[in-house]
Amino acid sequence: MVMTIRVMSSGKGYEYLLKSVVVGDGDREMSSPLTRYYTETGCPPGSWVGTGLTSLDDGRTPALAEGDTVTEEHLARLLGEGIHPVTGEKLGKRFPSLQPPRERIAARIARLDPDLRGETRAEAVQRIREEEVAKKPRTAVAGFDLTFSPPKSVSAIWGVADAGTQALIAQAHHAAMRDTIALLEERVAATRVGAGGIAQMPIVGVIATAFDHYDSRAADPQLHTHVVVSNKVQGVDGRWRTLDSRRLHKAAVALSESYNAFLTDHTARFLGVTWVPVDRGKDRNTGWEIEGVPAALITEFSRRTTGGSDGGEGIEQVKNRLIEQYVAEHGRQPSAATIAKLRQQATLETRPEKELHSLAALTTDWRARAEVVLSEDAPTWAQHLLDRGTTEARLRADDLGLEQIEDLASVVRMSVANRRATWGRFNLHAETMRQIMGVRFATTDARLQVLDQIVAHAEAESLRLTPDYDRAVPAHYVEDEGNRFQPVDQIAYSSQDILDAEQRLLTHSQHTGAPALTARLVARHTSRKIRGVRLDPDQAVAITRIARSGLSLDLLVGP
Repeated sequence: MVMTIRVMSSGKGYEYLLKSVVVGDGDREMSSPLTRYYTETGCPPGSWVGTGLTSLDDGRTPALAEGDTVTEEHLARLLGEGIHPVTGEKLGKRFPSLQPPRERIAARIARLDPDLRGETRAEAVQRIREEEVAKKPRTAVAGFDLTFSPPKSVSAIWGVADAGTQALIAQAHHAAMRDTIALLEERVAATRVGAGGIAQMPIVGVIATAFDHYDSRAADPQLHTHVVVSNKVQGVDGRWRTLDSRRLHKAAVALSESYNAFLTDHTARFLGVTWVPVDRGKDRNTGWEIEGVPAALITEFSRRTTGGSDGGEGIEQVKNRLIEQYVAEHGRQPSAATIAKLRQQATLETRPEKELHSLAALTTDWRARAEVVLSEDAPTWAQHLLDRGTTEARLRADDLGLEQIEDLASVVRMSVANRRATWGRFNLHAETMRQIMGVRFATTDARLQVLDQIVAHAEAESLRLTPDYDRAVPAHYVEDEGNRFQPVDQIAYSSQDILDAEQRLLTHSQHTGAPALTARLVARHTSRKIRGVRLDPDQAVAITRIARSGLSLDLLVGP
């Protein structure tokens, strides 16, 4: 389960949202069952979400409300041009009008000196064509696609269950999504004002569209929702600006972990399911799945990742092949960041065209495939799994005592410190949500209250690196915590243990009493092949400098 974020460009960047949509027949609230479109080919039309919709109400035209249907014209205006989705009026600065290369070329050729003739003119025209074709396309940031995807066990049950259960699962997913959007609006979404965006300003709210999808590109059950948050926001001063995207990206993991936690609470509340941890391997956070869903069924419904039984390559297979190629070319294992990029490349390489089906047709196929794995009727299996569910204790905020809060805060701080040298509030927020994933809460507010207590204690245990803001701040720039010039999420923390370790490394790096190899010995080793690979000249120079430096501690940073 995860919430991912992707930047959406202006122009025609919104069109992919409409490719899977059936022809709508009226407004649809997020709480209405997806099975309303059971026999239609494609997915339900999008709907408007976000408290920022009120900022679009000019009192002259019908206001947009949460749940109203999103039209193609709405998207073309808001995400394509950056203007009011209904009236077409400006919302601050419009997105730049981007000329296609052929139009730019024609315009520049028309401006050439009419006295140019023959080869001279031909050379000038060719130079214009080459320059314009080489230019990177200029697009504005229209919005941010936040994609909310439950874990595969949820989608597996949803894909084979009866219509009533499908509706409850979708309701739990939408509730977790709404909780996350509310959290984003309350604690993340803002704009910047002043020279260089020096100060942060609260906004009325975000303007977003939500599009539900049923399946993956491999036609496996994958209930997920694309929530496209517009980059256009209205500050509390009434002026239209852009969303503080840097802050949004910093908070992405914290928001994702929050969605995960909210989903476990809502599914437990609506369906009575129990969640269990799943080890996902080295360097990966613990996953969570609904208890009782066989791993074989999850694998069957993960053809996009595994490739399935038809012989096609899945994301993991292509990623592993790319890693092998990387090792062969570089003579070493790729870093975690490089592996993430290789997986992204594998995702693109294995991405098939999306085929549209009705939910009825998809469900029929999913049930048939599931019955091969389960050896029983799939809807009956799903109902029995839910009937066996137990009611877990659901905690209120005051059910955890101070000692438990302090213990959890220490675990959170140590977990974060094991991964990074410095951290901030969003890092602590994300780790806290991971640490309390196994606990069910009675309400979302109760979970957030416990979160805030743990984060506050974890910050108190941390060593603050960011100096206090010592300049006079106008009263209207003062927040409940900090001020708009130095928001609390910009404060950096570390620990004394980390600073002490860094000092020890610095001390060793200045000590020159270590042995040094002779130039002849180093040259002999750097010039020969190792496992069939010979060092590049720059690699040989770097190794020579380290081998002959005499330092107790040396450092080589390479690609």
